[in-house]
Amino acid sequence: MNQIKKEGSVFTSFDLFLRAHPPPVLYTSILIFISLYIFSPFNHSVFIALVFVFSLPLFLYSLLLFLLVSFFSLSEIINKKEMNPEPPKDVVVDGKKINISNGDVNGTIVKLDDQLGAGFSDVEMKKIISEKKEDCSLNSVEMNKIGESNAKEVNHQIQSNGTNGYNNYMPAIKAQAHFPKPQPPPQPQPELERSQSVSPAESMPSIGKYIKDRSTTLSAAIIKRLSSLTEDGEDFVVKNDSLNLEVTEIKIPGVKVIVKLKSEDERFDLKGRITFFSRSNCRDCTAVRKFFREKRLPYVEINIDVFPKRAKELVERTGKSEVPQIFFNEKLLGGLVTLNSLRNSGELDKRMRELLSQKCPGGAPKVPVYGFDDDEDEEEEEKDELLGIVKLLRQSLPIQDRLIKMKIVKNCFAGDDMLEVIIHHLDCGRKKGIETGRQLAQKHFIKHVFGENDFEEGRHFYRFLEHEPFITACFNFRISVNDSEPKSPSFLADKLARLMTAILEGYASDDRHHVDYYRIGKSEEFRRYLNLTRDLQRVDLQLLSPDERLAFFLNLYNAMAIHAVITIGHPEGILDRRAFFGDFQYVIGGYPYSLSVIQNGILRNNRKSPYSLVRPFGNGDRRLKFAPAKVNPLIHFGLCNGTRSSPTVRFFTAQGVEGELRGAAREYFQNGAIEINLDKRTVSLTRIIKWFSVDFGQEKDVLRWVMNYLDTTRAGLLTHLLSDGGPIHFVYQDYDWAGNL
Repeated sequence: MNQIKKEGSVFTSFDLFLRAHPPPVLYTSILIFISLYIFSPFNHSVFIALVFVFSLPLFLYSLLLFLLVSFFSLSEIINKKEMNPEPPKDVVVDGKKINISNGDVNGTIVKLDDQLGAGFSDVEMKKIISEKKEDCSLNSVEMNKIGESNAKEVNHQIQSNGTNGYNNYMPAIKAQAHFPKPQPPPQPQPELERSQSVSPAESMPSIGKYIKDRSTTLSAAIIKRLSSLTEDGEDFVVKNDSLNLEVTEIKIPGVKVIVKLKSEDERFDLKGRITFFSRSNCRDCTAVRKFFREKRLPYVEINIDVFPKRAKELVERTGKSEVPQIFFNEKLLGGLVTLNSLRNSGELDKRMRELLSQKCPGGAPKVPVYGFDDDEDEEEEEKDELLGIVKLLRQSLPIQDRLIKMKIVKNCFAGDDMLEVIIHHLDCGRKKGIETGRQLAQKHFIKHVFGENDFEEGRHFYRFLEHEPFITACFNFRISVNDSEPKSPSFLADKLARLMTAILEGYASDDRHHVDYYRIGKSEEFRRYLNLTRDLQRVDLQLLSPDERLAFFLNLYNAMAIHAVITIGHPEGILDRRAFFGDFQYVIGGYPYSLSVIQNGILRNNRKSPYSLVRPFGNGDRRLKFAPAKVNPLIHFGLCNGTRSSPTVRFFTAQGVEGELRGAAREYFQNGAIEINLDKRTVSLTRIIKWFSVDFGQEKDVLRWVMNYLDTTRAGLLTHLLSDGGPIHFVYQDYDWAGNL
């Protein structure tokens, strides 16, 4: 085995060269280093330069050669050890101990009665060396070599089986006693020259063979782990027989796979279609949806808040506007009360077989189609009355880059030039022209380049909204600005909340802890939401009441976070978080809003974000007028950024935003945001409180505030800690930035 030639190997002559040359070269380079350092007449800087120019390349070259030698030497050692295992001292053969290393195995049956584990005692391994009559006869020397090789292979199998237990055994048929044992040839034949072929395992490079062996070992370990699960009755349950169909459950550390088999009542063919009409935030609709999901029944939901035109169809088919209304094909089944009564009486399955066994006819409610069924199909959007003047100004004004206050301002025009065009077009006086210019600014068609005023007479410079530097980075901007008449902000805020609530009801888990962002991005509801965001470009937010404004910005933040996850993905690192929270923007009412601006600039009244040195808004920023006068710390439990440690995603109504925020805080704290250890006097809090500690106050004040949102048990523990006057240790939990998928 040691005489095998490596003619096809990569390291034949090169290996010999490396073995002979690296040590002297390496030592020579080290001596050059030492000599230059001791006898160099130059200063240190010149010496370093000489080292880098002359000696360093030589040293690196020699070091590389040395590493290559070590690599190939290690590879050959591994190869030799694998191909030449040490033979065993003895093996039991027919009740007698023989020495296999001496070549005594020659067609024997090796018993492994007790070597392969307690569960498999009667296992035998048979090694019979057969010879073909066409081959040349081998002399006794060659027979000894073959016997020695076979004995090593048998020993290798015994050792591998012995170490791997009962998972690696090779069952064999017991040899019959009357079978003759092979005998060597009676007369020696002259030794013939035969070419010694190398097996594929031997010709394989040692590193490749090593990787192959390790992968085989890994596969065997995985199979062993899976098979070991069968011994645990609670961890591996397989119940799948023809008489008893239950849930098949497989538990692997970190993975849980549950396969629910259909019962006899569920395995009938559904050729028809189940359809039901619903609304957002409807408890009865949620109950119907949950029932169909638990029964694994496919259904089509038509939310009339998403598809307003279908409300008329609902009234025509049922004679009323209440929801939910369930249809089996074209037949009306009824609402939740009817569904519960049929289910309790056991008649539901019978009705389903009767009404859904046939293919859905054309008279059934139609399935909503992506890109169609818009509520603005037959109605054109109302055009802005100033649109004619805007189009004229875009064509007439000299728009160019200018140097203003030592700054280069791009795509701007002079206010005097605009005023002259307006006066000439409307044939009016100067006062009327100035008033028209202010109306254009209030509707966010134009902006002062430095935000100093709406529109004033004099040498001021302005630009159109589509020329603002931030506009192309806003994800609700498509090629051009929406020039239609701005819609009511209350209407847009309510529609946004209903659309996003419908999205969560359709594509999130019941507890809202898991969101299917992929399906949301492909849904008709999300496409309609994107269309809605274009109407926010020039909306007038000053018309909203304080509660409407609070609910609007909470909902806008959560909706933008979903849009950001779909578009750019979950933030994985610091740079990704900056892009996620700071660079993903909408243009709302003529100004850019990012997630950070909404949270810290608006909802927190222009306070610094964590680990930031500057405020979101500078002095005179016009977005400050939308911030509340007082910061409500409950807002932090209504904002979801798409991570596992953030509060669950939800959308708020203007009428009940305060109560809904309190409910969100109560749910968040009861789901692990606070942990109390009375023995160690330790309170573990969510890291959100540490990041925004200025909003919550001192730590003990935070505990008193948190008590309002805890259950009775935890509130009692906190009361005990606060009342006895002892020290309280605060610990803040790690924040999980993984996505809430």
